[in-house]
Amino acid sequence: MSEKSAKNESAVGYATSEQFGPRIRGLRRERGLTLEELAGRSGVSRAMISKLERGEKNPTLVVAAKVAEGLGITLSQLMDTEERREVVVVPREKRMVMRDPETGFERQLLSPSFGGRGVEFIRNVVPEGSTSGDFPPHRRGVEEYVAVENGRLRAILGGEEYLLEAGDGLYFEADVTHRFDNAGKGQCSYYLVIVSKGT
Repeated sequence: MSEKSAKNESAVGYATSEQFGPRIRGLRRERGLTLEELAGRSGVSRAMISKLERGEKNPTLVVAAKVAEGLGITLSQLMDTEERREVVVVPREKRMVMRDPETGFERQLLSPSFGGRGVEFIRNVVPEGSTSGDFPPHRRGVEEYVAVENGRLRAILGGEEYLLEAGDGLYFEADVTHRFDNAGKGQCSYYLVIVSKGT
């Protein structure tokens, strides 16, 4: 593996990073998948998945998203350790925050990560000149709604580009590769709602 490739798969901060490896292993085994099968489904190498499961590596957001897709769940569901309650308050200081050290892209989960509810509410922050990286296609039936809070956002959806200003909204069917770039000066932030139909 090249130095660049190794660097791109360096650690990302998770609120529950020490539980990430066992979580992947448990979900993989629940689904009866071998390491090779999960690698094939996710596009992440068998060696990397093995290191993740053993706690030797923490993934970037894009790698974690690929593993989640390979398991048939969302990124937030992969990280879900919340107790199920009908009313759940998510204090600002306790929200799940994931930050990619390579790009500075930050993902803040504002809603409880209910695996069976099918809706996630997220605030994303993209530093000037940076990007979310390419997220893999979700399974069919997953929709995403975007509302730009600050700055200018370039959404690249399956090769098509859309430029959004503060206050603009966007909807798309998320079964395509998608990326979000900061297209302006200063920090860009946007809200994202992911709806998984049939879950």
